[in-house]
Amino acid sequence: AAYKKHYLVINDTLISLKLILQINNLFKETNNEKVLFVVGSLRSGSFNAQFAKNAEKCLKEKQKISYLDWSQVPVFSQDLEANIPAAVQAARQAVSEADAIWIFSPVYNFAIPGSMKKLADWLSRAIDLSDPTGPSAINEKVTTVSILANGGHEQVAESYRALLPFIRTQFVDEITTTRVNDSAWADGVFVPTEEVLANLDKQAQAFYQQSTKSSHIKSSLSAVIVDNELFYIGDTSKYQLMI
Repeated sequence: AAYKKHYLVINDTLISLKLILQINNLFKETNNEKVLFVVGSLRSGSFNAQFAKNAEKCLKEKQKISYLDWSQVPVFSQDLEANIPAAVQAARQAVSEADAIWIFSPVYNFAIPGSMKKLADWLSRAIDLSDPTGPSAINEKVTTVSILANGGHEQVAESYRALLPFIRTQFVDEITTTRVNDSAWADGVFVPTEEVLANLDKQAQAFYQQSTKSSHIKSSLSAVIVDNELFYIGDTSKYQLMI
């Protein structure tokens, strides 16, 4: 657009065009909510990545899907928070821009993979370190999880049921679990059963319904992340937008 001057005035402070465009995009009505898929196995040819492709078909034309690249996110350490690693910044940005998060998780030693836990640790940290209870990148996002492994499904499902609500997400507790088909160990191709596909479709519908009605994409904006800084917006009717 051929805008010459763009200012958002908050308490006599001019906020950049980049922030204004983020606000406009977040308030824009859309039939294509942004869904971020997080594959919990980073292995090339991952069965969980293939599992995600099956779920993608269930959401076809309903939601805009992308995949989170989190392969370079380090183990969480407060020592790194003074200068957030670029991979963490990128992951936070991708999550903050999404309306909903769908996790596809393996099971390691009957537990959530440590790599997935480190990602959750980073995403659940408050953006503003001066307020540890403040909003995080994943705060109030709609989340769900599907689990592909040859055992430990219930143990890991219970762990996610505890974790995802605790880090303040809107958890859709419609979990699809399945094992790896025997032939996949020889040819590397995951083949879900008809029952699994039906369960996956049921989960997708519940996920879609929750994400479309979620108030955080249609009501007043509470915060916007710009260049890793948190701006509290609240009720925008209180502020002057000059375009």
